[in-house]
Amino acid sequence: MPPDLWQLYALMHKSRRFEEAVTRLWNEGLISGEMHLGTGEEAIAAGIVSQLRPGDAMALDHRGTPPLLMRGVDPLAILRELLGRHDGLCRGQGGHMHLFSKDHLAASSGIVGAGGPAAAGFALAAQYLRPGAIAVAFFGEGAVNQGMLMEAMNLASAWKLPALFVCKDDSWAITTPSGTVTGGALGDRVRGLGLNYVEVDGRDVAKVWEAAGTVIDRARSGQGPTFLHARCVHLEGHFLGYQLIRALRDPWHEMPAIAIPLLRSMLASGGAPVRERLAGLKMVMASTSDTLRDPRQDPANDPLVHTRRVLAPEAARLEALETDNEQEVARIVALALADAHAGGEPAGREGAA
Repeated sequence: MPPDLWQLYALMHKSRRFEEAVTRLWNEGLISGEMHLGTGEEAIAAGIVSQLRPGDAMALDHRGTPPLLMRGVDPLAILRELLGRHDGLCRGQGGHMHLFSKDHLAASSGIVGAGGPAAAGFALAAQYLRPGAIAVAFFGEGAVNQGMLMEAMNLASAWKLPALFVCKDDSWAITTPSGTVTGGALGDRVRGLGLNYVEVDGRDVAKVWEAAGTVIDRARSGQGPTFLHARCVHLEGHFLGYQLIRALRDPWHEMPAIAIPLLRSMLASGGAPVRERLAGLKMVMASTSDTLRDPRQDPANDPLVHTRRVLAPEAARLEALETDNEQEVARIVALALADAHAGGEPAGREGAA
């Protein structure tokens, strides 16, 4: 049976609109601290989460909002949590990187690689308490260099735990190309631990759904864990306010803060030789040039664009779906902000301090 692209696109689109609303609130200073979005990962989350059943568990990383929304966690409770509200999902104590829902067997952590041990624990519990249930861990490719994730995968393999380890690979470890800090191929490393290994294009929700369905059935039937290697692109970089993307989108506002100090250092007396100063300037210009060619700027790497093109012939249905999602997200945001003003609770960077 082929995937229901309308259902999957609805999940992806609502998640995107929710995180765009979060972006606006963050830019307005109503949400404090860093903000890591799942924009660009929606196809991975939708293709997997849409196939989970009651009793299945999720161990999430610091980009947990899309899987939680798609799993059915109350979006108003999530937004209140991001605003630092006492009536948030975790009483305002977790923020966006530490979201938990006991009812959904879902837990996230800002500690890189922590989803591995959590998923192994969920999967072990499923073996004894909920036969046929599985656990899913979501993490980035940088996490595979963390010892606890490697140990969790080894244990899952040795005990044939019903676990799915989902690697969301965008090829960047914050600002460092992952290939420069990871030795060997991930597939070879994972197979060496005895895990089933599957690669998939994480921008194509239909392909993710098909690949996930096969390995989820495999785990449910007691055949052990799988490492699903899904390649994607983080459309906002590592976090909101990612410096190079910010400079590219608003060069007239951002570039003076970069260029003026560089110019002053070039003209200052004393200090490093001119050739070293030129080398520093060359490095900055190379980074800016790389950003201009960054895959984050290519619409083809946006999973929503990819799926929308397939559904575009049914324009009226598509417009209705998107309008419903946009209105629902707007309602959630308005309610969360109205509650905050009425209750006088602290929210945002000033309140969080």
